[in-house]
Amino acid sequence: MISQTLQEYNQVVQRCKDTFVKKTKDYGTAWRVLRLPSITDQIFIKAQRIRSIQEKGKQLVEDDINGEFAGIINYCVIALMQLHLPADAPMSLSASEVEQQYTHHIEENIKLLNAKNHDYGEAWRDMRVSSITDIILMKLYRTKQIEDNEGQTLISEGVEANYRDMINYAVFALIKSGFAVQAK
Repeated sequence: MISQTLQEYNQVVQRCKDTFVKKTKDYGTAWRVLRLPSITDQIFIKAQRIRSIQEKGKQLVEDDINGEFAGIINYCVIALMQLHLPADAPMSLSASEVEQQYTHHIEENIKLLNAKNHDYGEAWRDMRVSSITDIILMKLYRTKQIEDNEGQTLISEGVEANYRDMINYAVFALIKSGFAVQAK
């Protein structure tokens, strides 16, 4: 089953990465101006919209839920890049450098996926997408609290672990929705 998961996972993140790289070519790295709390808030807006649509059963703006989950993935990767770029990194990064960074962070997430799937099995496959949305929102509230505490935690993982978990949960939601299959 894990080889199927990795195949589907890679299909999802490849679609997200393709969009990200194309937007980098269109807009440059304007996202570099965002501080981590601003990125967290962008992710929160997307997750809250998904939940709102799930609860109301309809939407008035055409952007679909899958696009919002893909946006969560891409904003989480932006957050990871911002966390790891040196303080003196330039505002403008080349598309190839951004693509390399994106690939690096997704590879780190795949390591996390493999470790957690080893311990938990593939329990996420039996989850509802609405539960996945709720977990992403919970992780966002945790991240916001850690940010409000200036990154200090007593016992909990930091913001990076939450961003990584949100990526994986958003990928799971997209796999469950058939997003990976739609790319073929």
